[in-house]
Amino acid sequence: MSVRPATAVRKQQSARELLALNVIALRHGKGWSQEALALAAGLHRTFIAHVERKARNISLDNLERIAAALDVAPGELLKPRRDSA
Repeated sequence: MSVRPATAVRKQQSARELLALNVIALRHGKGWSQEALALAAGLHRTFIAHVERKARNISLDNLERIAAALDVAPGELLKPRRDSA
Protein backbone atom coordinates (compact mmCIF):
# COMPACT_ATOMS: atom_id res chain seq x y z
CA MET A 1 0.00 0.00 0.00
CA SER A 2 1.44 3.34 -1.02
CA VAL A 3 0.77 6.55 0.83
CA ARG A 4 0.89 9.90 -0.91
CA PRO A 5 2.88 12.63 0.81
CA ALA A 6 0.77 15.24 2.57
CA THR A 7 1.98 17.89 0.13
CA ALA A 8 0.48 15.93 -2.78
CA VAL A 9 -2.98 15.81 -1.21
CA ARG A 10 -5.13 18.87 -1.87
CA LYS A 11 -6.47 20.35 1.35
CA GLN A 12 -10.22 19.84 1.50
CA GLN A 13 -12.28 22.65 2.97
CA SER A 14 -14.34 21.82 6.01
CA ALA A 15 -18.12 22.08 5.85
CA ARG A 16 -17.91 24.97 8.32
CA GLU A 17 -15.48 26.82 6.04
CA LEU A 18 -17.61 26.17 2.95
CA LEU A 19 -20.69 27.41 4.79
CA ALA A 20 -18.93 30.61 5.87
CA LEU A 21 -17.57 31.36 2.39
CA ASN A 22 -20.92 30.70 0.73
CA VAL A 23 -22.94 32.75 3.21
CA ILE A 24 -20.54 35.69 2.82
CA ALA A 25 -20.55 35.49 -1.00
CA LEU A 26 -24.32 35.14 -1.29
CA ARG A 27 -24.97 37.87 1.27
CA HIS A 28 -22.60 40.24 -0.53
CA GLY A 29 -24.25 39.31 -3.83
CA LYS A 30 -27.55 40.58 -2.45
CA GLY A 31 -25.90 43.70 -1.06
CA TRP A 32 -27.03 42.73 2.43
CA SER A 33 -25.42 43.44 5.76
CA GLN A 34 -25.17 40.70 8.37
CA GLU A 35 -28.08 42.41 10.11
CA ALA A 36 -30.24 42.27 6.96
CA LEU A 37 -29.54 38.55 6.51
CA ALA A 38 -30.24 37.90 10.19
CA LEU A 39 -33.56 39.72 9.95
CA ALA A 40 -34.56 37.79 6.80
CA ALA A 41 -33.60 34.48 8.43
CA GLY A 42 -35.15 35.24 11.82
CA LEU A 43 -31.79 34.97 13.56
CA HIS A 44 -29.59 37.35 15.55
CA ARG A 45 -26.90 39.38 13.79
CA THR A 46 -24.18 38.02 16.05
CA PHE A 47 -25.22 34.48 15.08
CA ILE A 48 -24.64 35.31 11.42
CA ALA A 49 -21.29 36.87 12.33
CA HIS A 50 -20.29 33.68 14.17
CA VAL A 51 -21.27 31.55 11.16
CA GLU A 52 -19.19 33.74 8.86
CA ARG A 53 -16.20 33.54 11.22
CA LYS A 54 -16.54 29.73 11.40
CA ALA A 55 -17.14 30.00 15.16
CA ARG A 56 -20.47 28.13 15.17
CA ASN A 57 -21.45 24.53 14.55
CA ILE A 58 -24.99 25.29 13.44
CA SER A 59 -28.08 23.11 13.36
CA LEU A 60 -29.78 21.96 10.18
CA ASP A 61 -32.78 24.08 11.13
CA ASN A 62 -30.65 27.24 11.12
CA LEU A 63 -28.90 26.16 7.91
CA GLU A 64 -32.35 25.91 6.31
CA ARG A 65 -33.34 29.34 7.64
CA ILE A 66 -30.22 30.97 6.22
CA ALA A 67 -30.65 29.17 2.88
CA ALA A 68 -34.30 30.25 2.63
CA ALA A 69 -33.36 33.86 3.39
CA LEU A 70 -30.69 33.73 0.66
CA ASP A 71 -33.15 31.97 -1.71
CA VAL A 72 -30.96 28.91 -2.29
CA ALA A 73 -31.27 25.21 -1.49
CA PRO A 74 -29.61 24.27 1.82
CA GLY A 75 -27.12 22.04 -0.02
CA GLU A 76 -25.85 25.04 -2.00
CA LEU A 77 -24.41 26.48 1.21
CA LEU A 78 -22.10 23.48 1.56
CA LYS A 79 -20.87 23.21 -2.03
CA PRO A 80 -17.37 24.39 -2.97
CA ARG A 81 -17.48 27.64 -4.91
CA ARG A 82 -15.64 27.84 -8.23
CA ASP A 83 -14.11 31.16 -7.28
CA SER A 84 -12.75 29.85 -3.92
CA ALA A 85 -10.90 26.78 -5.20
